[in-house]
Amino acid sequence: MADVNDPKTHWWRHAVVYQVYVRSFADSDGDGIGDLPGITSRLPHLADLGVDALWITPFYTSPQHDHGYDVADYRDVDPLFGTLADADALVARAHELGLRVVVDLVPNHTSEEHEWFQAALAAGPGSPERARYLFRDSPDGTPPNNWASVFGGPAWTQVADGQWYLHLFDSSQPDLDWRNPEVPAMFEDVLRFWLDRGVDGFRVDVAHGLFKEASLRDQVVSEDERPASAATTEHSMVERQLKDEPMWDQPEVHDVYRSWSRLLDEAGPDRMAVAEAWTQTPESMAAFVRPDELDQAFNFAWLLAPWSAEAFAGVITDTLAAVAPVGASPTWVLSNHDVVRHATRYGGGERGLARARAATLTMLALPGSSYLYQGEELGLEQVDVAPEHRQDPSYLRTGEVGRDGCRVPIPWSGSEAPYGFGPGAGQPWIPQPPHWAPLTVAAQADDPSSTLSFYREALRTRRDFAWTAGDEVEIVSAGPEVLTFRRGPLTVVLNCGDSAVELPAGELLLASGPVDGTLPPDTAAWLR
Repeated sequence: MADVNDPKTHWWRHAVVYQVYVRSFADSDGDGIGDLPGITSRLPHLADLGVDALWITPFYTSPQHDHGYDVADYRDVDPLFGTLADADALVARAHELGLRVVVDLVPNHTSEEHEWFQAALAAGPGSPERARYLFRDSPDGTPPNNWASVFGGPAWTQVADGQWYLHLFDSSQPDLDWRNPEVPAMFEDVLRFWLDRGVDGFRVDVAHGLFKEASLRDQVVSEDERPASAATTEHSMVERQLKDEPMWDQPEVHDVYRSWSRLLDEAGPDRMAVAEAWTQTPESMAAFVRPDELDQAFNFAWLLAPWSAEAFAGVITDTLAAVAPVGASPTWVLSNHDVVRHATRYGGGERGLARARAATLTMLALPGSSYLYQGEELGLEQVDVAPEHRQDPSYLRTGEVGRDGCRVPIPWSGSEAPYGFGPGAGQPWIPQPPHWAPLTVAAQADDPSSTLSFYREALRTRRDFAWTAGDEVEIVSAGPEVLTFRRGPLTVVLNCGDSAVELPAGELLLASGPVDGTLPPDTAAWLR
């Protein structure tokens, strides 16, 4: 079996990467907000879980209007989360434990408090400082085009001198103009800064969004479509049917990633980047992972698939067909900090959890990398956060329930909040539910039937075949209720129906729930 920590091996091709939402993972100083020393203190949990790497959401200097995705200084740590020395200590400790570290990079926009944007406001129209962003005039006093912000409302804000600036997200996140050579030069310096500090890779936020059509023309929409929002969004995501997208997935973006690929290669053969690119087809996703571009791109089709054997089979077939011509490894993900947790999406309660475990086991059997989101190994569901505690800018702009429910700090131990999240008393920055005591790491650690034990066993078993079973998947059957596929010596069966089904011949390696001769509904199994 190949060693994913061998620098001669592209470790990410079959890695399991655990996403850490920095504010909500572990708090070291008792202020109710997670931080870098807190993450460092809990790294043994990730090593014991059996993941290969962690991806940490932005911890850079930021006013926190979008919880770190509004960056004021890309080369420093926000005091809320620690110091540069704390970042170095985290990377060093992770490497001691055999864990790789992937950090978030936010190149589409800066914070309004970034020194560049402050200089742009001070310098005025027509200045070189404004040319780093997308400032435009509008003679009639209305926004320069009809684009909408992902977070609701127009994608333009007017400044005191009358010009407007583009922000595809919150008004505190002005979009950069990537046609200005100062912008790519600055980000190449940022990449080198963190590579020199030992990070192993980057998760590229809004990787499909850096370039907009130069004309900034109106988006063409039909009467039953609303203008613009992203090929991302946290609520409707790719469910939109808009095809005319002058603000997303422009061809020039690929030149950026060719440049970054060369930079990463210069830093060493074991450095990588993964794109967050909400594209409209598997083929457009695969364009980001051509041999001279990024190493991986998130495969959101798996996350968006309904609970259906046919739907899952279609995603597997389409994804593998898309990445095969470019020689890339696929990725698979079911939850992250922007979407409803998959146990809730699949119905919630016992049935939702059973389906979540089954979908996870199916995902972990596939070739390529799996990305896990913190707390899913505990079976956490989406939390109904009270309006007075919601902090998501999309909620603040639209009044619609946003992403706070998947960002509640995770429980480590104890019988009441903060459940060992930190040394302080009482609730953390988003309150935890009163019924989480049985879901803590401590409560599940020694229970062989717990979701935590299931994840540990699945990841341990996966290591036995992840690098040796090959990249070919044979769909044996994909009816409306049951999906069966083979990968090398492994046979995987997923029962999405309402009745138990017979298992094929073979040694039962692992199941997502109790199995007694047949495979119950909402259950998956691995056989050899």
